[in-house]
Amino acid sequence: MQFNELGKTGIRVSKICLGTMTYGEQNTEAEAHEQMDYAFSQGVNFFDTAEMYPVPPKQETQGKTEKHIGSWLKKTGNRHEIILASKVAGPGMMSYLRGGAKLIPAQINTAIEDSLKRLQTDYIDLYQIHWPARNTNYFGSLGYEHNDSESYATLTEMEDAYECLVNAVQQGKVRYLGISNETPWGAMQYQCIAQKNTWPEMVSIQNPYNLLNRSYEIGLAEVSHRESMGLLAYSPLGFGVLSGKYINASPANARITLFERFTRYTNAEGKRATEAYVNLAKEYNYSPCQMALAFVNTRPFVTSNIIGATTMQQLRENIESINVELSKNVLEKIDHIHQQQPNPCP
Repeated sequence: MQFNELGKTGIRVSKICLGTMTYGEQNTEAEAHEQMDYAFSQGVNFFDTAEMYPVPPKQETQGKTEKHIGSWLKKTGNRHEIILASKVAGPGMMSYLRGGAKLIPAQINTAIEDSLKRLQTDYIDLYQIHWPARNTNYFGSLGYEHNDSESYATLTEMEDAYECLVNAVQQGKVRYLGISNETPWGAMQYQCIAQKNTWPEMVSIQNPYNLLNRSYEIGLAEVSHRESMGLLAYSPLGFGVLSGKYINASPANARITLFERFTRYTNAEGKRATEAYVNLAKEYNYSPCQMALAFVNTRPFVTSNIIGATTMQQLRENIESINVELSKNVLEKIDHIHQQQPNPCP
């Protein structure tokens, strides 16, 4: 396993991070424990979850993922060996969560306490804002439309939320802070707030990044380098699309087959680009999954690559991608495909 420093924290996290959002929906507690056992045995010391998981979010399953992780931590006694990341949900979804999730201090405090109980721990290593409370682009939306009336309120609310998170750090409930599904403006605004108040800075950004969506490179990669706020890349396989398994079929029990809401990586342009990447992998005798993951692993602004799997076979293949080296020729051909069909699935 390879390791990178998380921001400037001195903590070294595995280049492969175990994503857990299927636990409690597509994976049972026993399967979740088997995955965590194997990942840990392979040197993975970084687990990522969220209060809203599993996905797709439902009132009857909300929090199950954290509970499954918590029961594993209790059973194994491995808490101090794991860098554990979780997230507080932003507004706009899940009306059942706290009567409608908001990024306000009272709700953030409740979210932290509830996650700590489910995870059966007294601290979370990395606590992240899952998505912004303001009007902006995330979850694949494009074409920012400004609303002048929210500008002042946005800055005030961001600072209030940040102060609440800093208090959680001071109380020892959280060690470090991060953001997710953010824009360059949002990332830098948090940095400005931190510097103004001499607060701990955000140490990471968790955004989508894969062969079908390299939009992170446009504005945020520079932020990652200059602000020591590395990317925790989620959806590195584009919901499994980059494995090639959906090209000619809809496999039973696969995520996109089971849940119609996952359409982000299934448009016509994305399918054409996927075929090109899969054909390139086969030309050079790579597994399409491992080529896609190995590409993410090569990016210098990536702190950790968040993999997810529903079967042990998938998990083994994904973790093994850390040992796959892509030749200069393959990387050049990947860039050629990208230039022909740039970011078809933002």
